[in-house]
Amino acid sequence: MKNFLVILTLMVSATFYGQKAEIKGKITDDSTHEPLAYATVAIKNTSEGVNTELDGSYSISIEAGTYILQFQYMGYVTQEKSITVAKKESKTLNIALASEHVELEGVIVEATRSKSRESALLIEQQRSSEIKQHIGSQELSRKGVSDVASAVAKTTGVAKQEGTGTIFVRGLGDRYNSTSLNGLPLASNDPEKKNIDLNLFSTDIVEYISIDKTYSARNSGDFAGGNIDIISKKHSGEGFFNISLGSNINSNAVGEDKFRSLSDRNFLGFSNTKQPSNALQSFSFKNSAQTKNKSPYGMSLGLNGGKSFYFGAESSLNIFATVSFDNNYKFKEGINRTAQAQNSFTKDLYMKSYEYNTNTTAMLNAEYNINSRNSIKYNSLLINGTQEKLDEYTGFIRDITDRKDYYENTLLSRQNYRQDRLFVNQLLGDHKLNDQIDLNWGLALNNISAQTPDRQMYTLNKVKGEDNYEFSTNSRSDNNRYFEDLIENEVGANIAASYKFGKNSENLYNGKLTVGYNLRQKNREFKATQYVFQINADYNNNINPYALDNFFNQQNFNNGYFQTYTFRGGANTPNALLPQTYDGDMTVHAGFANVEYKLSDRLSGTIGARFETITQKVTWQTQLDADKSSNTLDKNAFLPSLSLKYAVDDRNNLRFAASKTYTLPQFKERARFIYEDVTEIKVGNPDLYASDDYNVDLKWEFFPTNDEVFSASVFGKYIKNPINEIVSASSSNDITYANTGDYGYAAGVEIEVRKNLISFDDVNTNKLTGGLNASIMKTYQKLDNEKVNRENKYITTSFTHDNSDFTGASDFLLNADLSYIKEWGEKNLMATVSYAHFSDKLYSIGTEQSGNLVDKAFGMLDFTFKMKFNKRFGIGLNAKNLLDPKIEREQQNKTQDVLVRSYKLGRNFSLSLNYSF
Repeated sequence: MKNFLVILTLMVSATFYGQKAEIKGKITDDSTHEPLAYATVAIKNTSEGVNTELDGSYSISIEAGTYILQFQYMGYVTQEKSITVAKKESKTLNIALASEHVELEGVIVEATRSKSRESALLIEQQRSSEIKQHIGSQELSRKGVSDVASAVAKTTGVAKQEGTGTIFVRGLGDRYNSTSLNGLPLASNDPEKKNIDLNLFSTDIVEYISIDKTYSARNSGDFAGGNIDIISKKHSGEGFFNISLGSNINSNAVGEDKFRSLSDRNFLGFSNTKQPSNALQSFSFKNSAQTKNKSPYGMSLGLNGGKSFYFGAESSLNIFATVSFDNNYKFKEGINRTAQAQNSFTKDLYMKSYEYNTNTTAMLNAEYNINSRNSIKYNSLLINGTQEKLDEYTGFIRDITDRKDYYENTLLSRQNYRQDRLFVNQLLGDHKLNDQIDLNWGLALNNISAQTPDRQMYTLNKVKGEDNYEFSTNSRSDNNRYFEDLIENEVGANIAASYKFGKNSENLYNGKLTVGYNLRQKNREFKATQYVFQINADYNNNINPYALDNFFNQQNFNNGYFQTYTFRGGANTPNALLPQTYDGDMTVHAGFANVEYKLSDRLSGTIGARFETITQKVTWQTQLDADKSSNTLDKNAFLPSLSLKYAVDDRNNLRFAASKTYTLPQFKERARFIYEDVTEIKVGNPDLYASDDYNVDLKWEFFPTNDEVFSASVFGKYIKNPINEIVSASSSNDITYANTGDYGYAAGVEIEVRKNLISFDDVNTNKLTGGLNASIMKTYQKLDNEKVNRENKYITTSFTHDNSDFTGASDFLLNADLSYIKEWGEKNLMATVSYAHFSDKLYSIGTEQSGNLVDKAFGMLDFTFKMKFNKRFGIGLNAKNLLDPKIEREQQNKTQDVLVRSYKLGRNFSLSLNYSF
């Protein structure tokens, strides 16, 4: 019966399909006659449509009848053609699209085509009056990139800090950059950071990413390095549904005999650990102090789909939704030290680090096109990311290991679990009021919850010649449990109106005036409680470091083996359970105006101005300041900007940009709050103030074809009163923050090449392509002890040197890739080898005669293979970090360079299966 139904279904389908007609053809550029790959061919007022192949060809199977076909391509004038076809008839319709020569209708390209394709983004880059840099989902797929942090690190002049999602743009780190989603701001998930961790964003949600390294008046003025704007995917046309499955391994993790992980944590990353209500009077912690073994094999699952609904002749609703889950395991081991100026060590440890990460992402995008002049979009995004980490350090710690002469070494165990949950809601509107006036607006409501529920740290000393451990009692905080909770709510609003003017003889407008208003208002509530254990010396022996629940339990608490305290005191201290807190409030009101004008056939320019009023207030109550204190920073900023474009010919552009911006300190940097890590302690400084930044760029671009580019840029940045992390002159050598000198600068050269190297056929469907981008930079900043000591109430310092590079800045960055692409019928194959290199970069500025800490150069080699067997089924294989170099950090003291950190990340392999319905 089943076979009969299958045969019957196939016969009916074949009969039905055989009645259809076919429209086919080729789309080309009307001036160069080059084929336009990935152009859109749509049947008007339906959900049916296709994209052209690499040779510009297309084919649509439809019922007999009369239709209007729409032909669209980014940067080209859309054409509509009426055509009638009969049953089984095949008609050819070739189309030559004209380029949009409206240099400014215009300057900011107003086409509606999807920008996920590399060629489409290059066309926008060529036609824009501003200096643009993009990376789209097609390029991300080709290079095997899975998160936004890794994605932007593939672009010119951008580097990612190893092990984090922190991005450096032109040598400038987190505080100098900004991030947004669809042009609206995003909250940070890390109390120490200005920007959200871009590792949280899966490339599944991305249509393209825009990296603005020159300033425009429509953007926030808190900018010096770059603005990273994530443009979320949307849908139009034919409906689809995709499912993907995958697995991944890390060579270090699977090579470890027993991969250890934390107990009592949720596999999916949705734990809900609560702080105990009476931890000073009983032992009421829910999570175990012991670890468990786990099989370190990761997996991924993704679903996404889209559908369009049409209402009448002009209205439509486009829906796109995606949900995904992935996890991975990592392991690294190696040296971790703290060195003195005389090359001796205060900490000399061997580290083993076990890590388990999860990411769950869900997004819904809905776009309602009311008519051809008005549309409204709603975006909703939920991201839940977790990091579960077990770090074990074995070796020597001064004042702990040498506390008693019979100790052999120290074992420090740190269990950390972090959960970040981001919820974004956006509403955006685009309205063409008439042929001259456009109105655009956007509203964002963001919420982020970042929690560290029950971080545990235990410090034990091994007795010489015995398998016997004792708890360290050098400090109460040697053994502790820590709870941290950050909640940040943010409102962002944009509104802008543009007016075209100066109609020329071709009936086109030479100029456009844009005026607008931006609001950014955010509130942060942060609280933290550390429970420290005071160990009773009478019971401090024969401790098993791998069975700590045998010691830390209710019975031993009742028997007086240990007592629990907070920084305020113990069970008999009033309000001892009140947490350390800091709250931050920031409001930014901004008005701006831009004038874009075509000065001649080849020269166009944009001049802009922005005025911002900023109020940033921080209130804290911590162990350094038990009485509630507050500090307010007010700033008014006038920010001019200029951008010029000279089109040498149809393929060459010269560009110039200049601007003034500023850089704010962050909430936590200005709150007197102590954060303790294994090898460092950080504390805020209320005396910090904003830096002023001056930026200039000069760029040449050459576009031989629609998917090739050669470019070179020269840039310079001057920063007045730069902010840095420094080590204060104190007994504990705390890390703090200060405006460390009067000025600093960054200058450099960037180049980018994308080239079709070899075409093995005449239709460009079998080819070898290559890409390369590189940056050479010089950074410098003046360090001034007297300035720091004069301007700051709570800190003093003594720099080892009177100048330094910027922290996190590599003098040389390189990305290179080689891709082979072949298409035949419904099949296609793509293989890419990519390499990234980072030169030495400053990690921390040396003080008190100790040398600078420098992260040493390394390179990473990746391989990506993708195969599509038909229009439904495909596979993918990624191999990352194939060279697996050592990641090393040195302290460059006067007499010698001392190795203080060294480990390998391991090689990562993943396999994915994709099916489209």
